[in-house]
Amino acid sequence: MAGTNLTAEEKEKASILGSAIMGRITNAQAAKQLELSVRQIQRIKARMRKEGQSAVVHQLKGKPSNACLPEDEKIKTITIIKQKYNDFKPTFATEKLSENHDIHISRETTRLWMIEADIWKIHKQRKTGEYRSWRPRKEYFGELEQFDGSYHLWFENRFVDKFENPIEICLLASIDDATGQITKAAFTANEGVYAVFAFWKAYAEEIGKPLSIYLDKFSTYKINHKAAVDNSELITQFQRAMQQVSIQLITAHSPQAKGRIERLFDTLQDRLVKELRLAGINTPDAGNRFLKEVFLPKFNNKFAVTPAKEGSVHKNLTDADKNNINRIFSVQSTRVINNDFTIQFKTAWYQLSEIQSTTVRAGEKVLVEEWLDGTIHFSLREKYLSYAVLPERPRKVKKPPPILTTHKLNWIPPKDHPWRKPYRAKS
Repeated sequence: MAGTNLTAEEKEKASILGSAIMGRITNAQAAKQLELSVRQIQRIKARMRKEGQSAVVHQLKGKPSNACLPEDEKIKTITIIKQKYNDFKPTFATEKLSENHDIHISRETTRLWMIEADIWKIHKQRKTGEYRSWRPRKEYFGELEQFDGSYHLWFENRFVDKFENPIEICLLASIDDATGQITKAAFTANEGVYAVFAFWKAYAEEIGKPLSIYLDKFSTYKINHKAAVDNSELITQFQRAMQQVSIQLITAHSPQAKGRIERLFDTLQDRLVKELRLAGINTPDAGNRFLKEVFLPKFNNKFAVTPAKEGSVHKNLTDADKNNINRIFSVQSTRVINNDFTIQFKTAWYQLSEIQSTTVRAGEKVLVEEWLDGTIHFSLREKYLSYAVLPERPRKVKKPPPILTTHKLNWIPPKDHPWRKPYRAKS
């Protein structure tokens, strides 16, 4: 090989070895400069005396690698990726090739083959933004749960409305800060109070009560009106329920502050969507079963980490919590009892029964509880009132004045009393 075909690095190597051959430097000095052993220097010098400068060129240069995979396997793999995993990222495609097709190649090999086949584009590294310091993980499982909801076409175009338009639904998820484990996830219609209540009621019954929950300032979780700054008593239904079960709420002031749950949704919008497609799942109900039985165990087994300290600090539900669980996770409001002992709530009217477990008076305020099962309950002095639903709005009843039988103002004069006789002016 002519010296003009050498790379700059090879030319430098040849120059150093030439100096060693001429005796200008020792073999030890050449070995130090080239970061090789003395014996390697001696072998290369012997080849240079026979072959010239081409001896510094690696003998495998320009030849296929000994670890190179057969061309037919490469073609087969690319064909499978194009047919089934065309929109998968290289890492995820590598996992699926191993799981479903018994093709075991490295992630980097998959990436290079996908680039060659024009399936994957090289992405430029994003510029770093505002500096944010790193926060260490919590020590125990259950010490902090990051929670949020993500609206997305989780079922792509397989779940549609009556007009055949794809439906974008919400995925609620919580991730443990100490372990990175998805503790619970559920597909819901929205991120409203009923969906969030159902999520955390099931969480508390299945796992226990975490010490704290880290979430954003969505209206379900926090009142963002300016009046709430000076009036701490303005709280949401969710804040009230968490206070009753002694779970601390921590509000994040930016998405980056709760980066673990934000990154989780980025991952799920890539992996979960494709897993649902491969499993042929088209509805939220089937999706929730798939999450619980298949996806979450596999995901946590792959990505969860060991916490700094063993054990869980989830608190068990107390007896009071268990007895009042439906009341705690209900939407609560107040209404006034009318004069005819009826209560108006939303578009319906309710007639209280004559016999109750506590004394009921017109004009008193009752607590209205909307349970997650859709039933309505009226509570007064911690007692539930019995009622019947009226078919229509009742007529108004005038409240009778109170009768005070012993008061002097209730005295009625007789018929012959001077007050009852006609008035006659004195002449």
